[in-house]
Amino acid sequence: MDLLAEASLKALDDAKIWDHGVDSIYVASMMAGELTHQTAIASALADYLGLLPAAAERIENGPASGGSAVKNAYLAVASGVYDAVLAVGGEKMRHVPGDTVTDLVATMTHPQGEYQHGVTLPSLAAMFTRLYMSRYGLTSEHLAKVAIKNHSNALKNPYAHIRQAITLEGILTSREAEVNNPLVADPLRLYDCCPVSDGAAAVVLYPLEKAREFSDSPVKVAGIGQATDTLAVHDRKDPAVLEAVRKASQLAFAMAKINPKDIDLAELHDAFTILEIAESEDAGFFKKGTGHKALEEGVTSLGGRLPINPSGGLKARGHPVGATGVAQVVELTWQLRGEAGERQVQDARRAYCCNFGGFGNNVVSFVLERE
Repeated sequence: MDLLAEASLKALDDAKIWDHGVDSIYVASMMAGELTHQTAIASALADYLGLLPAAAERIENGPASGGSAVKNAYLAVASGVYDAVLAVGGEKMRHVPGDTVTDLVATMTHPQGEYQHGVTLPSLAAMFTRLYMSRYGLTSEHLAKVAIKNHSNALKNPYAHIRQAITLEGILTSREAEVNNPLVADPLRLYDCCPVSDGAAAVVLYPLEKAREFSDSPVKVAGIGQATDTLAVHDRKDPAVLEAVRKASQLAFAMAKINPKDIDLAELHDAFTILEIAESEDAGFFKKGTGHKALEEGVTSLGGRLPINPSGGLKARGHPVGATGVAQVVELTWQLRGEAGERQVQDARRAYCCNFGGFGNNVVSFVLERE
């Protein structure tokens, strides 16, 4: 509750709407009951913040819970039912043993076809990576370069969980690399996987014409998209294609009336390093099988043509699962308002994010624009 409250208070202060009140609250959390023995957290937060009698609901959609909370907040405002809506996501995970967290996250998989056979999210990501390697020439060095880039970005983010520089020698090519960066699920190593994190993030949504009364630089939700895919990865027509990412992105771009080439920066759901590369392709930024080449050429670096994960991404900013989708929107808002400090992407006008649920079976995407 303290994590949710701290992020919420910062968002409400930033929005300067205390005198006008909050009409509704959407709270994203994947496992509050399982991890912290707290349920009905949305109504508890409304009371904790003194926002009564605001409507309050908890949103659960796996690791895409945060994106779903922002989407529902958007729909509530766009429908005209509410004006001021708070979307907040949070998770407290680090006090629980790692194997317990891994098992709870694995309950998202197909119960008969995957979970009962011992499938975990790292194992699905490892098989996905093997397929990518055999089909597109991806190497472990490409994966390491995703981690190195995102760790470098996180050093510039005071909110990042892991603010630690890493090198190719330190995590892959030196004699010490085997100790520093052990295998988790072959070919994925420790630094290919996001950490288990505690954290929260919050945004306030308001009708655009009214938002101008409170801010000189409001950020517009220009497009949203959500799509699903088969629960079991082996049921997909092509397991190397993240079809829900593709469809959700197309919907968001169509609603915003732009194309992927119009985007200036992106926050992608890199729970595993392979996912940043695959999502960058299926979202439409690069041709299938070439995302790792764009990475190699510096296109996705902070100074490149399309910076990806300037926040540090899930890999280094962290992945408190219920907060992640909201944190992506927060980062893009800061970037579009020119408030991202050392990691600021210059002249950013349009931004995209992808919040990835399950192993790509429920995806929420947004396009944001600077007013």
